[in-house]
Amino acid sequence: MDDADRAIINGLQGAFPLSEEPFAEVAERLGLDRDDLIARIRRMLDNNVLTRFGPMYHAEKLGGGLTLAAMKVPEADFDAVAEQVNAHPEVAHNYARDHRLNMWFVIATETQQSIAEVIAAIEEETGLKVYNMPKIREFFIGLSFGA
Repeated sequence: MDDADRAIINGLQGAFPLSEEPFAEVAERLGLDRDDLIARIRRMLDNNVLTRFGPMYHAEKLGGGLTLAAMKVPEADFDAVAEQVNAHPEVAHNYARDHRLNMWFVIATETQQSIAEVIAAIEEETGLKVYNMPKIREFFIGLSFGA
């Protein structure tokens, strides 16, 4: 990763233009060529420097469901269970925690009712209980990852 890659990561976290040529607009802002910008993003994705490039939606405002979930996973089974959980396209942000509930993840679904279906599927596949911790109150904080 060079300075241009860092500028791309830092420059795209806050906003991406809604225009006919968003990559050209961003490239000009960063002093890059549009094709070079796209190639760099693609390379960072291919090399797992970036795990995702795309918009973040407010699932609930779109009629969907969103919840935080946790599981108590035996350490010997952790990687296998993580793979099972992560196989669900509704799961994001899966973290190992130093806590008796040692696996925490976010479930985002197209409908609020689908949360229970995803949890039931994960419980059936893993044989482990999923603790559903729906949001009580929402806080907005700025979050970005400096590269």
